[in-house]
Amino acid sequence: QVQLVESGGGLVQAGGSLRLSCVASGSPFLINAMGWYRQAAGKQRELVATITRGGSTNYADSVKGRFTISGDKTKKTVSLQMNSLKLEDTAVYYCKADLTLGTSYWGQGTQVTVSS
Repeated sequence: QVQLVESGGGLVQAGGSLRLSCVASGSPFLINAMGWYRQAAGKQRELVATITRGGSTNYADSVKGRFTISGDKTKKTVSLQMNSLKLEDTAVYYCKADLTLGTSYWGQGTQVTVSS
């Protein structure tokens, strides 16, 4: 079992930056990949970025060139550096861990609000 705790959300002006972090505990050695997803009000949850155990990354087209996902196996964390934030980036951001056993775990979410 894995527990995920996100931090780093908040209020930022358009064009600004935020860094989200997610710390994994429990059995993080079972994690095959981790990622960030987001859900805006009234919309479905969508993928933002993922990173595999081997370091391969994947990004949604809407965030390419602005967001960077990174992982630290020693600290058992995954981070999302968000630059050039736009109003449409406003959402609750969730950390997700995909285990080698095929199960997945989600964090509780952290709110990111981008203001004009």
